Amino acid sequence: MKRNKYRPLPGLFGTVFLGFLLLSGCKRDPYTYAILDTHYGRIKIMLYDSAPKHRDNFIKLAQSGFYDSLLFHRVVEKFVIQTGDPESRNAEPNQILGTGDTPYRLIPEIGAPHLYGAVGAAQKSNPQKLSSGCQFYIVLGEKVTPDQLDMMEKQKKIRYNAFQRKLYQEIGGIPFLDNDYTVFGEVVKGMDIVEKISKVPTDLRQRPLEDILVTRVRIKN
Repeated sequence: MKRNKYRPLPGLFGTVFLGFLLLSGCKRDPYTYAILDTHYGRIKIMLYDSAPKHRDNFIKLAQSGFYDSLLFHRVVEKFVIQTGDPESRNAEPNQILGTGDTPYRLIPEIGAPHLYGAVGAAQKSNPQKLSSGCQFYIVLGEKVTPDQLDMMEKQKKIRYNAFQRKLYQEIGGIPFLDNDYTVFGEVVKGMDIVEKISKVPTDLRQRPLEDILVTRVRIKN
């Protein structure tokens, strides 16, 4: 699969850069998208070329129908919504979810920050920071102050550029996940749907009381 030479920069800058390319006369959109149809509406995700292992794995699973009819099994308002557990397909109402996975894990491709709308790979705590082969989450979070960003930089030994700091302050996100989890995409359309899903009632395990399905996932090049 031919890839555009421009590597998407972290977070919403990918969308900004894409707009620049289109306005400057580049007719072909160089990015790959995932279209998630849900009970609440459609979510469009741009997949990052800067995380090729996660991108290609997601494309492979989506094209095989792996994600079709899975539940959003974990929902936390102002934090994340999460799906991709294969055991959630046809799950019983009180069934505990979140442990299902593929037989393999993915080598981390850490770099992009957890800005509002970021799509990240879930993981079980492990020193190698290996990602789940299938579970992923969409970030909500809250606006972040400069002092909080300074603290994250000190604690995690990372450095945000001026644009990332600006976005964290203006649109928010979850910086304490940075440098530990792989972000491999971002929502470019449908964050209103993500917001609606994030507000549904849940049980004590953060599973929605009402089943919310990813009815279908399609890949668009």
